[in-house]
Amino acid sequence: MSGPSEAARAKAAARAEVLRRDIWHHRKRYYVDDDPVLSDAEYDALERELLEIEARFPGLVTHDSPTQRVGREVTGELPTARHAVPMLSLENVTTAEEFREWHGRLMRVLKGWEVEPVPGDARIDLATELKIDGVSISLIYQDGRLERAVTRGDGDVGEVVTAAVRTIPTVPLRLQRPVRLLEARGEVYYPLQAFAEMNQKREEAGEPPFANPRNAAAGTLRLLDPALAAKRPLELFVWSLARIEGEPEPETHIEGLRRLQELGLRVNSTNRLCRSFEEVEAYYTRWREGRDRLAYEVDGCVVKVDSLKVQERAGSTARAPRWACAWKFPPRQATTTVLRIDVQVGRSGALTPVAVLEPVRLAGTTIQRCTLHNEDEVSRKDVRQGDRVLIEKGGDVIPKIAKVFPESRAADSVPFTMPTACPRCKADVVRPAGEVIRRCVNASCPARLRESVLHFAGRGAMDIEGLGEALVEQLITRGLVKAIPDIYDLDADTLAGLDRMGKKSAANLLSQLGRSRGVSLDRVIFALGIRFVGERTAQLLAQAFRSIDALIDATEERLAQVHEIGERVAASIRQFFDQKENRDLIRRLRDAGLTMPAPAALEPADTAGPFSGKVCVVTGSIPGFTREAIKNMIRAGGGRVAESVSKRTDLLVSGADPGSKHTKARDLGVKVMEADEFLALAGPQSEREG
Repeated sequence: MSGPSEAARAKAAARAEVLRRDIWHHRKRYYVDDDPVLSDAEYDALERELLEIEARFPGLVTHDSPTQRVGREVTGELPTARHAVPMLSLENVTTAEEFREWHGRLMRVLKGWEVEPVPGDARIDLATELKIDGVSISLIYQDGRLERAVTRGDGDVGEVVTAAVRTIPTVPLRLQRPVRLLEARGEVYYPLQAFAEMNQKREEAGEPPFANPRNAAAGTLRLLDPALAAKRPLELFVWSLARIEGEPEPETHIEGLRRLQELGLRVNSTNRLCRSFEEVEAYYTRWREGRDRLAYEVDGCVVKVDSLKVQERAGSTARAPRWACAWKFPPRQATTTVLRIDVQVGRSGALTPVAVLEPVRLAGTTIQRCTLHNEDEVSRKDVRQGDRVLIEKGGDVIPKIAKVFPESRAADSVPFTMPTACPRCKADVVRPAGEVIRRCVNASCPARLRESVLHFAGRGAMDIEGLGEALVEQLITRGLVKAIPDIYDLDADTLAGLDRMGKKSAANLLSQLGRSRGVSLDRVIFALGIRFVGERTAQLLAQAFRSIDALIDATEERLAQVHEIGERVAASIRQFFDQKENRDLIRRLRDAGLTMPAPAALEPADTAGPFSGKVCVVTGSIPGFTREAIKNMIRAGGGRVAESVSKRTDLLVSGADPGSKHTKARDLGVKVMEADEFLALAGPQSEREG
């Protein structure tokens, strides 16, 4: 029989090139940008089609084909390290038939080699475990101590994320005994409940939510500041013992997991040793139906030959081991209709479009609403009222619209447009340059009033003790506070009649409100809740303008000239005071008796200090010091701190594990000062913290 014709080969070559380009694009969106635009099922279909073409036409396989490499590309923002043992990907199967085919290929590879049981016996022991949807990590321990954590990367080289991994409570920094060398591999993941809570807070703050828990875990690991990473509750399960020196090597995969658990590493309790094909199928079926009961996201099962000798005999292709596969769960999808698109106003003033759906059952719950994130996302997907859509809950706690079916759209359908006025208070909304979120900046908007009052009364702001969450909720719910200044109109009898309030509590709160009328200008500025204006920025503004009226009248150009205040912050301040509602707020606070005195003048900067007149940027970490402490040393030495490296940067202070700022500084010819030199120059103020 003759082989495929030249025409068929040419057609296959053209299609393969399109697939390679598309797959690399979507890998970058998924692994590097953490912003996927395809569902897992759609992406897997592209890879499967390319694999089929390359199997039919081996001559079309190129060295840069996605089938020849695995994992995420290193972006250059973190140090990199080469894996001593490559971290290969896994072959995916989606049906019982495909799993049997994989098992058959494995048996044929092993045929003729004496193992127990004999290779023809389908009951060869198989270790089976859940495939957690997270970030694969290699943990290197030397003499029992964690030395390094490296992501999968491209399988050969990964990013060093040791500082972030050290913050994960389920990663021991010291093993139960000092093994000379141990390399464990596992999966870092974001628990579902914590992920849902974090995304809710991000949306309320006007920040883009993470697409799924895996993206949240990846983003957290790549944070250069370990203190920020520590605030996100990542967890880890180990799934393999890759290397061990100083102790006998285990003979099986399961024995290796037991060894890891003995040494203090966390192993998933759902792992099972299956002694028959039917046991693997039963395990798969159990967790396919029960995955919604888990506290973490899983997208299938991983099946591995248990015997390490048999694994070695089976070997690997360039892309994946022959002795393991991932049996993927079917995607969780449903089709429904968009009844309308509402716009919600979050507690930070962020406007978020939300699709109201015809109710549909998906993954055990009835879905009626689905966030569309922002107007750019709505425009990109072209979601409209009346559209038929495919919704998905594959790696997400919150469902998303995976696909729109425009062919079923009505002829009179019109694109969705975001409102130019706030749906709650009718004030103008703004969309800052370079951002995707429209915002209501009216501090008294009913949608953001609760957060505005709590921030106004909080520490570092007006510091009104007793005006906490429960009381503020009551005041707003009962209509006693409709704008921030209303808190100064409260009287003793009204307060004493509220839940958990009495005459003494009412008197104490009124005393606190009276005291706050004399709070200094810098704290009032911070209390207003202007976006990007923290305590230090408020202090700088108060020193520069000395009165609230001067600040209100300042142009954007004049604001940007203030020390440490750039164009973005200046634009945000100007947008805030351009709102009539916010100017009315200031007037009412004055009417309530707030005096807003200017703070005492700061001592002039140390013109003879080691950093005098220099714009400085900090990267990496210096043991014993927080990032803020390092910045304060620079300020005390007369320097100005900036957040990013540019042509105007004079000095980069570089600690351990520097990121992309170090590379950019070198490229721009910016002086780089290492930690030891910096601490010596900073002088006595650099004594280590606590």
